[in-house]
Amino acid sequence: MTRNAVTERYLQAMARTGVDAADLPALAERSPEVRPTSYAGRCLARPVFVDEVERARLEQDLGRLHAALAALPDRLFGGDLGAFARAAGMTGAQVTAIQRGQGAPPSRLARADLYHDGTDFRLMELNMGSTVGGLDNAVLNRVLLTHPALAGFVGANGLSYVDTMAELAGMLLRGCKDAAWDRPLVAAADWPASFATLEPQLRASAAMLAPYGVEVVPCSLAELRVVGGRVELDGRPVDAVYRVFMVEDLLAPEASELIDPLLRAAERGEVGIFTPLYEELYGSKAALAMLSDEANRHLHDPEELASLDRLLPWTRMVRAGDVTVDGRRVELRDLAAEWREDLVLKPTMMHGGLGVVLGWTVDADVWAGRLDAAMDGPYVLQRRIHAVPEPFPAAGGGVEPMLLNWGVFLLERGYGGAIVRGSTDLDGSVLNSAAGARLTCCFHEDG
Repeated sequence: MTRNAVTERYLQAMARTGVDAADLPALAERSPEVRPTSYAGRCLARPVFVDEVERARLEQDLGRLHAALAALPDRLFGGDLGAFARAAGMTGAQVTAIQRGQGAPPSRLARADLYHDGTDFRLMELNMGSTVGGLDNAVLNRVLLTHPALAGFVGANGLSYVDTMAELAGMLLRGCKDAAWDRPLVAAADWPASFATLEPQLRASAAMLAPYGVEVVPCSLAELRVVGGRVELDGRPVDAVYRVFMVEDLLAPEASELIDPLLRAAERGEVGIFTPLYEELYGSKAALAMLSDEANRHLHDPEELASLDRLLPWTRMVRAGDVTVDGRRVELRDLAAEWREDLVLKPTMMHGGLGVVLGWTVDADVWAGRLDAAMDGPYVLQRRIHAVPEPFPAAGGGVEPMLLNWGVFLLERGYGGAIVRGSTDLDGSVLNSAAGARLTCCFHEDG
């Protein structure tokens, strides 16, 4: 069950020093730094570890995945971003907004949500752009390192971690410098409905960015005003909007009224948007289906194919007709019935497990009905990833198996750290914070 030598050494070292399973969660719970973050009250019993070989390969694979996604509009749609968006299942309003913001290639700000199958990391989904969560993960690294036993182990084994928030600050500052903004004001704008819930976390993140010279003020999108050729927040001119709202928010009835003034101001050069709406398109599950499809393999060079084959489980848009799987052609409905217990049905653009149907948790009739409802719509079928659990210290001594969802960041520098969710539910259900998963941070061998 132990996946790498670093983890094995850690478990042995903590057993020798008598560290209890509750020690690190209690340390995090007492920390005022952790309290306003998503880790509060939900910390796992230990960090996770990645060795140098695995980290280097994952960095390379994610970099090639990002490059392949960025090339999809040119390779499949003649450079037509609108056609790419429609093929991914976006609606008219979403397609229009995507096209209005098109410009530079997608940024290197992404979080890959992965399982480990005992051999390789396997990708469930990819979140791209400024809406990715978990960027404050290094808070937990810092707090846990105040525990002497963990600090000693990290030092003795040459381990390190990436401060993802510091890397984000660098990206923001470079963008502001390019726009000739000396003392920029950045509005972190969320959709009004979700801002009410996320405001404390957004304010905590803004405070983390302040020491790097980035002034970020969280707000609801409804608080922004376009006045006299500039965007204002509480009467102050805004240089850039850090986009927290998502492309799925554009389906709301009030979307046009809220978003159009900001998009027009950006088109006139009155404000920057970090990151543009089109970035979410590249991270859609439909885009992953395009990369997974055998019909498109000729578009990739051998190195790119090797990375995609390691990362991507079989994924296809839910469309009537034949698909190729394991070298044979079969009608998609027939395959879905045959493989029900090994397939997941997912909407292409939703997040947080919304709309996901796990074939092994429903009966054949329910599965067929959900598939019929999804047919020719914005949905994909994806082959189930059989993750290998990892051992964690258990209350009362010993270890317990834990299923892990690795949220690994890809940034301009490459590997950008990780936020990891864990659960003792080994059935492979939707593993996220809303479903009760607990969280931890990651240390890697520093090569």
